[in-house]
Amino acid sequence: MTVRQAPEAPSITEGMGLFERYLSVWVALAIVAGVLLGQFAPAVPETLSRFEYAQVSIPVAILIWAMIFPMMLQIDFTAVAGVRRQPKGLVITTSVNWLIKPFTMFVIAWFFFTVVFAPFIPGDRASEYLAGAILLGAAPCTAMVFVWSYLTRGDAAYTLVQVALNDLIMLFAFAPIVVFLLGVSNIQVPWDTVILSVVLYIVIPLGAGYLTRQALVKRRGIEWFNNVFMKRLAPVTPIGLIITLVLLFAFQGEVIIANPLHIVLIAIPLIIQTFLIFFIAYSWAKAWRVPHNVAAPGAMIGASNFFELAVAAAIALFGLQSGAALVTVVGVLVEVPLMLVLVRIANKTRHHFPAAETAPV
Repeated sequence: MTVRQAPEAPSITEGMGLFERYLSVWVALAIVAGVLLGQFAPAVPETLSRFEYAQVSIPVAILIWAMIFPMMLQIDFTAVAGVRRQPKGLVITTSVNWLIKPFTMFVIAWFFFTVVFAPFIPGDRASEYLAGAILLGAAPCTAMVFVWSYLTRGDAAYTLVQVALNDLIMLFAFAPIVVFLLGVSNIQVPWDTVILSVVLYIVIPLGAGYLTRQALVKRRGIEWFNNVFMKRLAPVTPIGLIITLVLLFAFQGEVIIANPLHIVLIAIPLIIQTFLIFFIAYSWAKAWRVPHNVAAPGAMIGASNFFELAVAAAIALFGLQSGAALVTVVGVLVEVPLMLVLVRIANKTRHHFPAAETAPV
């Protein structure tokens, strides 16, 4: 066995498509478009709000499926068989994502929204903001982490193992953690509503994605699936996300106009949480001498969020006009700039970690 230094990391935007590269810009434009729509064409959101079943907005549910389903297609659950490779990396990732991250998010958000920002945020609104933060904290990243892994020269196969394992855990852990932390916050939500959200936005798209992937790969091959089918499907997620955000802010327009400072206040605890979780996982990996190509993407999974799921759950549980939904969208707004900063940090500190082991050539 020989040890070789990993090749130089790609440029900070080389592995990112146009949508990912300017995600914060698209979100900002969606905010403006949504607020204008709500102010000058209120009949549009009012009409769409009538299409509901069991308190679930049918148009929004369709859009959220459009966001989530292509991501689930990327996950190859046969990769979970690779858990024996670098078990330390998986221990760190799963421990940070499920035993640390949701609870640090709760503590940080509670402290800022109910104590530090109490003079600026009414109590009922603070509770809604806290609920949105809890939903973000309970949903570790699924799709964008592949971009962060590429930008840090992460082990792509191992990153897939980490993501697949986290998605399986999410099936069983998301609902109990959310209900528990909301209960601690004195925010009561019915179990059946939470379970319905998990079934609609995790179980069904995950199962459908797996079955679709298996069928297409068996019929046309993995090369066609990755290089043709997934590329054709690629625009669906960004289109679904942007339209969802426009609708959300069409409902949130009055709140934004009346309280523009709230966007900044919401962003502060989310930024602190992002850096805290990254450095907990990254430092732990360094202490355990985990190779950098496993440590960097592992830390990125917890630092970033499955914001599509958080947005979906916030809308399902609290409604389009809720403060919880607003928080999840602010999470989308700040995520890409923050993660690019963390990518730079990871690339500059690569020499502090063991190099990846490779087979002799």
